[in-house]
Order: sequence, then C-alpha cells, then structure tokens
Amino acid sequence: MTSHQTTQTMKPATAAKKLGVYLEATPAEFQEGVVSRAELNALQTDPPQWLQELRRNGPHPRPVVASKLGVSIAGLARGGVTEPLTTEQIDALKQDGPEWLQKERATQAEVREEAARLKERDAARAGQAGRD
Repeated sequence: MTSHQTTQTMKPATAAKKLGVYLEATPAEFQEGVVSRAELNALQTDPPQWLQELRRNGPHPRPVVASKLGVSIAGLARGGVTEPLTTEQIDALKQDGPEWLQKERATQAEVREEAARLKERDAARAGQAGRD
C-alpha cells in the first residue's frame, strides 16, 4: 500500500505574508500562481534577486512598516499611514519624527512595559503557588 502525499500549496497572498513582502510589488508569475511549501522554503533560504530587493527597499506591507517604525498597525492607521511604504519613506518618517509617530512609539513602549510587568507578576504567582 503506497501513500500518496499531496503537495501542500498556498495562495500567493499567504506566501507574500509569510515572506514579509507586499504582494502587489511581487512579479506577475508569483502573483498568478500557487506556491508550494517547498517553493516557499526555497524562497526563504535562497531568496531570488526580486525578493532581496523587495525586502531591502520595499514597498513594505503594513506589519513590516509598523515594525520598522516601532508602532502598532493600529498606530499606523491613527497616524494616517494606510498605504505600503518604501524603506526610503520609512527613513524619512523617522527623520521627521512627526508628533503622531512620537506619541505612538510612547504608547507602544507603555504596552511593552505593561506586558513585561504582567508576565513578571504571573511568574511570581506561579512560584508562590508551587510553595503552597
């Protein structure tokens, strides 16, 4: 009895998300096809020139833009950034340091501090529960 293993594939949008690139900026053959798990792994381990270029210069999808700016995706929206940005545009925003960006970075820092505090508190509680 032989087992036939089907090749796991994904839509180009899913593959682009996993690669951290903006789908509309990828080559047409990438956008129009399907991507197998093996092809995705190959793209990640040995990225072709177009993928290297996209990762370096963009345009970048919102999660990547948010990460590079140190804010949340919601913070981007509150700041009026709804379109993908290039690395050059992101660097310009960092240079200009608009008020919304400073405010969102501060908010993000508070969120991280609170998450760390809660993690520490929960670890302390777990340690106490172990002694009871």
